[in-house]
Amino acid sequence: MTRQQTDPITGEAPGIEDKAFVILLVAVSLAFAWILRPFFGAVLWATIIAIVFARVYRRLVVSLGRRPTLAALATLLIVLVLVILPLAALTALMVQEGAGVYQRIQAGDLDVGRYFQQVFTALPTWVTSLLDRFGLTNLGVVQDRLSAALRKSSQFLAAQALNLGQNTLSFIVSLFIMLYLVFFFLRDGDALLERIKAAIPLPLAQQRTLISRFTRVIRATVKGNLVVAVVQGALGGLIFWLLGVHAPVLWAALMAVLSLLPAVGTALVWLPVAIYFVATGSTWQGLLLIAYGVLVIGLVDNVLRPILVGKDTRMPDYVVLISTLGGLAVFGINGFVIGPVIAAMFISVWGMFSTQSGAPLE
Repeated sequence: MTRQQTDPITGEAPGIEDKAFVILLVAVSLAFAWILRPFFGAVLWATIIAIVFARVYRRLVVSLGRRPTLAALATLLIVLVLVILPLAALTALMVQEGAGVYQRIQAGDLDVGRYFQQVFTALPTWVTSLLDRFGLTNLGVVQDRLSAALRKSSQFLAAQALNLGQNTLSFIVSLFIMLYLVFFFLRDGDALLERIKAAIPLPLAQQRTLISRFTRVIRATVKGNLVVAVVQGALGGLIFWLLGVHAPVLWAALMAVLSLLPAVGTALVWLPVAIYFVATGSTWQGLLLIAYGVLVIGLVDNVLRPILVGKDTRMPDYVVLISTLGGLAVFGINGFVIGPVIAAMFISVWGMFSTQSGAPLE
């Protein structure tokens, strides 16, 4: 026989008033989420930054004599200097280089088809035979596709440069909201967390486990994915700059994005460039780029990620790949973080469920 659930305060069974209150609660919550939708990115990144820099804030609270407001302001200044300003400068430079590439293509200075023809001519016979089996020897079609893809990519960056100028006010407003929220999330984070715990209808032990895993996943995703991506992109851009490759910042940004994808990652950028160097007679540049890509860029993930993330929060590569691509498809650029976080929380919640049911998934 199942026992009817009663109200923990009055001891009475829930009536129609309680159901109406739940409906009202859900409706008001959805309405509040709807009005926050235009600032979803600002709220999301404010939450992420506050979680990542929470430990820095706590140390500053102790160092500054238990003055939370001053510590929150100091932490916000650190975020501005270490994150916001460098990221803004790199983004502006990347968009500028992308617009420059688009202008070179429009002017005919950059001919992708000619570069592809040089590589194809220098290939050995067995390679061209292999390409012929896959129908890749029709140079006209391949050149047109490559040129169209590069033209669309550079055109997109040029459009983003125009939109950035037109939407400057909106960007400044979102940035201000994000920094404003970061300050209060840092200063009042503990009080907000206690209110969230009080509102979650779960046992205290489960609340602690879920909140602990959520914060660990956020830190792991940011440090393990974004930091490694930035480092790999910076290293790739550095070697491209030293080798005289045009628009190194643009290629560095592309390598940083692709580094979020396991297995292939940055090799999708530096390997074709190395092949082009070797095929066009710049043998030492190509061999240097291959060695650098394998021994320096490729090893960053294996060296840095375990240090920054740790083994307890690392997900299988195929889960990271699928969740990152799915996050991008659903949430746009924010999906780089949201996708892996949702996947990690999915694994954590089901792990808790399987443990409580007595049937571990391991």
